[in-house]
Amino acid sequence: MSFTFEGPVLEGSLVRLEPLDQRHAVDLTSAAKEDRSSYGFTWVPEAAEVEGYITTQLARAAAGKLVPYALVERSSGRAVGATAYWDPRLWPTGNGLRAIEVGFTWLAASAQGTGVNTEAKYLLFRHAFETWGVARLDLKTDARNSRSRAAIEGVGARFEGVLRNWSQSWAPGEDGQLRDSAMFSITAAEWPDCRAKLEQRTALALARRQSRATTNAPA
Repeated sequence: MSFTFEGPVLEGSLVRLEPLDQRHAVDLTSAAKEDRSSYGFTWVPEAAEVEGYITTQLARAAAGKLVPYALVERSSGRAVGATAYWDPRLWPTGNGLRAIEVGFTWLAASAQGTGVNTEAKYLLFRHAFETWGVARLDLKTDARNSRSRAAIEGVGARFEGVLRNWSQSWAPGEDGQLRDSAMFSITAAEWPDCRAKLEQRTALALARRQSRATTNAPA
C-alpha cells in the first residue's frame, strides 16, 4: 500500500492545527498586519498577499510536495499563523515515509511566546513519529537567524551544521540570492525524550495562561 501524503486535524490544548484553506484567509490577513519586526529572515505574506499565499500552498499540496496547516488558537478560535510538513522522503519501497521536514512556519506577533508554537511543533512531531513512523524529522533556518535557531533548539532539535548557499534567501533586499542554512534534526530514537520535554513546556504554558485568566477575571 503506497503512502498518501495528507495530514489530519491535530488537536492540542492551546492550538488546533487545521488543514490550510481559504476560510483561514481573514484571520491570517489580520495576523499578517501585526508587528512584523521578528520576520527579518523569514518570508511572511503581507496582508494583501494572504489569499495568493494560501492558493500557492494548496497547489503545492495538490502536487504532493507539502501538507499546509493553519494554527488556530484555541482560546480565541482565530488562525494566528501557518506551518507545514514538506519535503517528504519515502523508503525505497515507496510504502512508507522515511523522513519529513517541518517548515513554512510563521506566527502573528501576539501569538509568539504563548506556547502556541511549542505545542504546534509537539503535535506535528508526534504525528510524524507515531503515526507516519518516520526515522528522522528535519528543521532548518537562515544561519543568521539566531532567534529561529534558538526556538528550534528549544523544541528539542539537534544542530547538525550549516549548509552553504543551500536555499533561497528571504531576507529583505536579498531577492535572488542564496542563504546559508542551519540544519537541525530529531531522530526516532531521540523522540521519546523530546516528547517529554515538549509536553512539560506545553503544560507550563497552559498553566501560565490559566493563571493569567484567573488573575484577570472580574471579582
